[in-house]
Amino acid sequence: MGEIILDLKELRCPLPILKANRVLQTLEPGDCLRVLATDRHTIKDFHDFCRKTGHSLIAFSEQGNNLSFLIKKK
Repeated sequence: MGEIILDLKELRCPLPILKANRVLQTLEPGDCLRVLATDRHTIKDFHDFCRKTGHSLIAFSEQGNNLSFLIKKK
């Protein structure tokens, strides 16, 4: 399937995690979801979320206020 991009900029915790989790549930194992966010709390949230769910956070980048997380479904 490749990579799906989910733009969650301007949403505040816990909405980015909840919306990303909803999309991940529809993906096949090995598919990737790129989440775009601006809430600084999502940095810790997505690291913790991936550790707890078994999904892989394979990339994280930050450019100004824009955050990008690449998550591979377990």
